[in-house]
Amino acid sequence: MLTKLEESKIAIIGLGYVGLPLAAAFAGKYKTVGYDINPSRVEELQKGRDRTLEVADEDLKKVLVLTGQELDEKGNGLLITDAIMPVSTANIYIVTVPTPTDKHNRPVLTPMIKASEMIAKLLKKGDVVIYESTVYPGVTEDECVPVLEKISGLKYNEDFFAGYSPERINPGDKEHTVTKILKITSGSTPEVAEYVDQLYKSIITAGTHKASCIKVAEAAKVIENSQRDINIAFVNELSKIFNLMGVDTQEVLEAAGTKWNFLPFKPGLVGGHCISVDPFYLAQKAQELGYHPEIILAGRRLNDSMGKHVATEVIKLMMRKDLKVIDSKVLILGFTFKEDCPDVRNTRVIDIYNELKSFDMDVCVYDPWADAAEVMHEYGIEIINGGEKPVLEDYSAIILAVSHQEFKSWDIRKSDQQVVYDVKGMLSKELVDARL
Repeated sequence: MLTKLEESKIAIIGLGYVGLPLAAAFAGKYKTVGYDINPSRVEELQKGRDRTLEVADEDLKKVLVLTGQELDEKGNGLLITDAIMPVSTANIYIVTVPTPTDKHNRPVLTPMIKASEMIAKLLKKGDVVIYESTVYPGVTEDECVPVLEKISGLKYNEDFFAGYSPERINPGDKEHTVTKILKITSGSTPEVAEYVDQLYKSIITAGTHKASCIKVAEAAKVIENSQRDINIAFVNELSKIFNLMGVDTQEVLEAAGTKWNFLPFKPGLVGGHCISVDPFYLAQKAQELGYHPEIILAGRRLNDSMGKHVATEVIKLMMRKDLKVIDSKVLILGFTFKEDCPDVRNTRVIDIYNELKSFDMDVCVYDPWADAAEVMHEYGIEIINGGEKPVLEDYSAIILAVSHQEFKSWDIRKSDQQVVYDVKGMLSKELVDARL
């Protein structure tokens, strides 16, 4: 028997870019426990501070409670914890853990399996487990549900139920926040599907779309980012072609964009935790079924080549100006995977950095948004993210890699003694030596 919607007690497993905004949204209406295995993350959130900037501090503090007793007395709110006991009071578990790939681009389901193992030890009759992490079709019911059944000893779709509602968080986007993005929902039975749909509909002002089954919802999510990846790969390839022709790609796209149905994609580095990862999940499943995906993997290969391409083009431009390459000072502006956002996960700016370093160049990275300690931990490189901005004239080449708002006010312009390369097309053609 499913719990009445108004009696829902929700546990969000994973409090990153996806889990925290969702937890904060649910906490305005339901008793909500937010669980994360990272003690420092939990401590930070308990103090009302979100370093990802996805939830404003004042909004977090509005829903934050510090004890289970306070949560019960208030009737709703968000209790942040790294302890298991508070999680056990939930009847709805929502999993928002990462789904990365390994160094061979194979899906890593370990976080989802570990989360499922933890939940299984707490599972009670009537509970619902909803997954939001991006996966290939079949993961929820073929990989996670068996773990829930085995450890809990409960029967799927008799004692407990499952749902899938893929996240659509766009890091750094303050307009399309979690409640303002239409949500796909699904459930393991028609009754559960309606239950899950009504649960999300109670906080999602943009509305919901109830998929016919869990596999359809899983597939819908994984193709959203695969489609974007392929479209960006197409314009990246155009950029390479037009560069050989001596034609400015940005001007071509602007001209083509005057047609009403031309899709406004732009060339660039494709990083982050979604677009550059999700296509590999779909490709993996296809290969397991004996089909070798051509377009999906071709798009991935091309997009992954763009960092090296940018570095190579910068070196060519330096040589044409008779500028020394080895031991030259190069400034990369921006390191996060997108503008005005602190998220450095899977940033492809690192590809530019590594390629330039392979030519024994002295590479400096400046990013006002990135956390220097996190970059050092994840990538092993030092960046500048505070204090005085770099003196632009000190560098033989400047690469504008991320279009942070701050950079728009800087006086960046090419000279005979310096190369300026604009990856994002933020500057006018007259100010740069080349744009991607």
